[in-house]
Amino acid sequence: MASFQKYKTKQGTLWLFKTYVGIDPKTGKRKPTTRRGFKTKKEAQEAARILEDEVKAGIYHRNNLTFKQVFDEWWSSHKNTIKLSTQQAKLSKFDKHILPWFGNIKMRDITKQYCQQFVDDLSKKINSVADVKIQANLVFKYALKHDYITRNPMEYVEIPKKDEEDIIEEGEVKNFWTKEELDKFLSLGLKHMTTQNYVYFYMLAYTGMRKGELIALEWKDVNFESGTIRVNKTLFFKDGKEIIQTTKKYASRRTISIDDDTLKLLKKWKIKQKEIFLSDGVTENINNVFTREDLRPLRLAMPNDILKSFIKKHNLKEITVHGLRHTHASILFEAEATIKEVQERLGHKEIETTMNVYTHVSKFVAKKTANTFSDYMKKI
Repeated sequence: MASFQKYKTKQGTLWLFKTYVGIDPKTGKRKPTTRRGFKTKKEAQEAARILEDEVKAGIYHRNNLTFKQVFDEWWSSHKNTIKLSTQQAKLSKFDKHILPWFGNIKMRDITKQYCQQFVDDLSKKINSVADVKIQANLVFKYALKHDYITRNPMEYVEIPKKDEEDIIEEGEVKNFWTKEELDKFLSLGLKHMTTQNYVYFYMLAYTGMRKGELIALEWKDVNFESGTIRVNKTLFFKDGKEIIQTTKKYASRRTISIDDDTLKLLKKWKIKQKEIFLSDGVTENINNVFTREDLRPLRLAMPNDILKSFIKKHNLKEITVHGLRHTHASILFEAEATIKEVQERLGHKEIETTMNVYTHVSKFVAKKTANTFSDYMKKI
């Protein structure tokens, strides 16, 4: 039974009640709670009755769980259904965006308006707000399924639409090279890079493979007879250890054709790679196309470091390692490859992803065409 008493505040006399909300599993003792701020004893009695009814029905503790507590419960089982690399990506979204906003709030107190504010604010900071919303919604769905909440406040939240100029700003430096810019980079790379580094960046540009896919590539995946490469795995690091896993999506597992020059380059590299290791007394079989001195796969950060340094040293237009994949796609589009062909070669699951690259490239090509006409007219 609850007990009631008056207490004085600057605002006047108010009422509080004290009662118990079950047994503490750690101590075996009853857990007391105090609720304050009631204007009359009658209000305090009604609130105490509702609380004691919730305790008797076994729903009190469920109603008082915070978002973080529900997240921890959900994550303990959900993490076992996804790959390690996906775990890391999801946890990053929760730690960086979701938990700081919702973590300490009780699930029952989270409103649709609060969720909408979360999405609105986040959309001003990042482009991937839709995916963050999806991840947060998984926790709300879990809470609804287990009767921790009676409605999902995230269900009807809308993602603000961005104007086109927010997506591609005027004068923005695109993350890909033109054919001429790529030629210049590869010419300089041939002169100033180690053979392995040159072949690695050449392959990125000429195959459109992802960085992790190329690092995980093994010689057994290269078919010198048919001139094809089998892409079926990728590499990521966790706790300082490299982990090879199958590519994350079915569409990413693909076989791509390579041209004769690329095939010759790989053959030469395979011979030279073996000679390098033999000169150091290493006679073991070399599995990976690109390796460290101890035959382990390259660090994932290595291509980023090398490319950034090389671009700065030779005063080239800045792009990222992933930009070489966009470069491959852009040149394919300029060479009049179809969107479907590019989608299959790059391993995009959704054609919308390929269309986004095409949109960027087509705008650039349109501008280039206009300049070509203007330059020609000036020569007349």
